[in-house]
Amino acid sequence: MKRVSRHPMRRIVAAGTALVLMVGWFVVRLVDIQVVRAAELNEASQDVRSETETVYGERGRILDANGTVLAEPVMRYHITISPKQAMATESFERTAADGADEDVTRDEALEQLGAALGRTGADIRSEIDEALAADPKADFAYLAKRVDTEVYETVKALRIPFVYSKEAPARRYPNGSVAGNLIGFVTEEGEPGAGLEYSENTCLASEDGERTWLHSLKDWVAIPGTEVVNVQPHDGGDLQLTIDADLQYYVQRVAAEQVRATAADWATVTVMEAKTGRLLAVADVPTVDPNAPSATDEGDRGSRAFTAPFEPGSTFKALTAASVIDAGEGDAKSRVTADYRYIAPNGADVNDSFYHGPTNYTMTGMLIDSSNTAMSLFGEKVSDEQRYQDMVDFGLGEPTEVGFASEAGGDLHGGPDEWDNQTRYATMFGQGLTTTSIQIASVYQTLANGGVRMPVTLVDGCLAADGTLTDAPAQEGRRVVSEKAADQTSLMLEQVYREGWLADQWNIPGYRVAAKTGTAQVPDGQGGYQAGYLVSVSGFAPADDPEFVVSVSIMNPVKMNSSAASAPVFQQVMSQVLKKYRTVPSGAQAPELPATW
Repeated sequence: MKRVSRHPMRRIVAAGTALVLMVGWFVVRLVDIQVVRAAELNEASQDVRSETETVYGERGRILDANGTVLAEPVMRYHITISPKQAMATESFERTAADGADEDVTRDEALEQLGAALGRTGADIRSEIDEALAADPKADFAYLAKRVDTEVYETVKALRIPFVYSKEAPARRYPNGSVAGNLIGFVTEEGEPGAGLEYSENTCLASEDGERTWLHSLKDWVAIPGTEVVNVQPHDGGDLQLTIDADLQYYVQRVAAEQVRATAADWATVTVMEAKTGRLLAVADVPTVDPNAPSATDEGDRGSRAFTAPFEPGSTFKALTAASVIDAGEGDAKSRVTADYRYIAPNGADVNDSFYHGPTNYTMTGMLIDSSNTAMSLFGEKVSDEQRYQDMVDFGLGEPTEVGFASEAGGDLHGGPDEWDNQTRYATMFGQGLTTTSIQIASVYQTLANGGVRMPVTLVDGCLAADGTLTDAPAQEGRRVVSEKAADQTSLMLEQVYREGWLADQWNIPGYRVAAKTGTAQVPDGQGGYQAGYLVSVSGFAPADDPEFVVSVSIMNPVKMNSSAASAPVFQQVMSQVLKKYRTVPSGAQAPELPATW
């Protein structure tokens, strides 16, 4: 007999109630997710799926006067690894070059990775083990920093799932060590480290931006169309220099050859335009290759021409002679009688570097023979206060307008109020004070320019992306001594060039040249002097219409410890400059001036 339920309606109602409750629960959850908590959950999902990365602005280039690139931005790459993922991956599948799928074991991948990075697979495995020993959950470790594009592409082609890359902006210096002493370098962290890279960072520095994008949760592949640039990057400006890269290369080579030939410690050579104060070359030997600064001793990575003050010695006598003439206390033919030794009225004891009896010198003869005693007799006719003021007006005692990184201003020994009796006379012939090579070049520029000093210029300005040039240097000169004083001093320096003991070694046929040598003691930092000497030559040409100043300083040339070590460098560099810029040869010879009476 068939049995029929006595409560069918009750079951239907119960089932319907359960269904309504279930649908209601889903509706409530749907409203909660899509309406009540929509913003919160959407933000949380973005955090899970969103990736933020830096968009790098490009650091500006450094260019020579002709547009030759001396420094430029370049993208390098850090190669990193996830130690945790590496050890969790026994093998993986990838598509081979022929299109076929291949299985690659972890050890095979490490060997291939090591070969790409110039290492062994065992080296990389050892780094993985060390990272995990320090932190069993280690998910990040560097394998190589700042590799070039070729290495990056090789590593990328391996498609190893636990190896990653990260962009790392860097610098490239196409001309290597040419002007490396001036350019400076950036550190491994991308920060300006020295030279113009440091002192002109305001122009060169870029501003980084930021962008975000969404990726899949499974394999972190970027989802097309989701990229958003939150902050726009901005490139740095290009730094326009006054330096001529070709001339800089030549000057560095000549200086380096003489440093080797004389077993010297170092040398600086400066080339400056006489009418403008623009620097065409500033060579330091040894110098640094900015592509690998750590390969050069730390003391040789900068520019001694700007940062290493020294007692200039007899090249300074040209300044004192100009001061005497400007004060109306003498001229090229003025006379004194000077002995080998001079005891000044204040008790100062002055000696010449060579023995001689009483000699009837003109001021010209004093410069030709470089007599300290005769210089003292002329110099004492001008007050200490006036001579000091002339030194300041010539640009001594403070850094030049260039503002080079760590540039020294030299030391005028505190000025007249702090000079002792010996210093009052020593400062007449370049002792008892210090200057830099750049400052001495500027002194000779002033004399060559009729007594008008022009601002020393190394940077022409900062060139923005839109072609706007900013930070252009001042071009207005300042009169230091009268034109007569400058011209008389120039004529005397021509006699030094023609009649001095180096006449045959620095002769430049066809041109009138004004020049002076110097041999100076170098302080040892402990109140005394080093054993070696700093020998130098400074001068300009053509002397009848000066265009270029060349100043050479060589420290401790063991095999030729006199100004004779500097003369060949001066001759070769000045000859090259006159030829390069097609300078018209001089006309008539310089007028002769008497050296004695």
